[in-house]
Amino acid sequence: MRHFGHIAPSVRDGLFFQQPCFFDADASATVLSAALGATLYSPATRPALADDVIKQAARGVVSMVLCLEDSIDDSEVAGAEENLVAQFAELAVRDAELPLLFIRVREPHQITDLVRRLGDTARLLSGFVLPKFTQERGVPFMEALTKAEGIGGRRLFAMPVLESPELLHLETRQESLQKIAATVDTYRDRVLALRLGVTDFCSAYGLRRAPDMTAYDVRIVGDVIADVVNVLGRADGTGFTITGPVWEYFRLQERMFKPQLRRSPFLEGRAEELRTALIEHDLDGLLREIELDRANGLLGKTCIHPSHVAPVHALSVVSHEEFSDAQDILRPERGGGGVLRSAYTNKMNEVKPHRAWAERTLRRAEVFGVAREDVGFVELLAASLAE
Repeated sequence: MRHFGHIAPSVRDGLFFQQPCFFDADASATVLSAALGATLYSPATRPALADDVIKQAARGVVSMVLCLEDSIDDSEVAGAEENLVAQFAELAVRDAELPLLFIRVREPHQITDLVRRLGDTARLLSGFVLPKFTQERGVPFMEALTKAEGIGGRRLFAMPVLESPELLHLETRQESLQKIAATVDTYRDRVLALRLGVTDFCSAYGLRRAPDMTAYDVRIVGDVIADVVNVLGRADGTGFTITGPVWEYFRLQERMFKPQLRRSPFLEGRAEELRTALIEHDLDGLLREIELDRANGLLGKTCIHPSHVAPVHALSVVSHEEFSDAQDILRPERGGGGVLRSAYTNKMNEVKPHRAWAERTLRRAEVFGVAREDVGFVELLAASLAE
């Protein structure tokens, strides 16, 4: 699989200075954690789940979570588990490219039970999403994951969700963060990424952000995100990939734009028209939040609607300017430090302070590609939606 692989090669060639790389479920954790992108959640109760997975992969989705937790009613869990087993069996006999698949469970025992019930089709599974992760809940989850690896005979990753009240409340946050840090460090080789449960954070105070507001505008949520990144997202080798919070709104209907987008992947001067349409359909808040995610050290995003995938991926592509700066900073002859003028002549690059940023940027460039000099977000989004 590869990002933007659903776009025609001729169109992709016109968009990218450096093409996104190919990868599969057996790639290194470093590659996979950077490549998660827009992780699309789907209730495990959907009767045509196998068809949904294949359809979304063909539209550019690279990672999906099949949810047994908050997206379904308590009374539906047993039926949803049975449905998952049946849908994995269906996927196993279909000749189709699949995204990275994760199951969001409720309790640790579900991990080993599902791997046993999936049998040989567990080879299609990349791991599990672990809700309301704390040290107390997290250790049994990780022990179950380790046991499931032995049962299934293959590597399985964990994606803990940080969303518990202990993490939100000021008087317990520091202790909770330190305990979580110790737990995920113990199981570092199995933790692919940490996910943020912002909806649960808001719920604890009866809050819900409006479509023109980002998670960072809700100060109590923004403060938690900052503290999580502070402790768990450091660039000194101790940190983890932390993904952006879910965006709840999805008024955008892609079919409204497809007729105009099909005329040309480069819009023929219609870029401003598309920008206006995106703002009018409540995606302006999403776009601002994605930019703030990256500015605050997050990579990828939890998505609950397919219309969010293309914007997340388009904004994940490394610009030619970013790529140029990162390459300059990491040149071997610059190992001793110093300051140099950007090739774009609009900034100064400090080699030592900007090294971690440059390394992170090149990891993103590997999986999402580098845009050509004259290609920006709108062109990338238009090409994705026009397919």
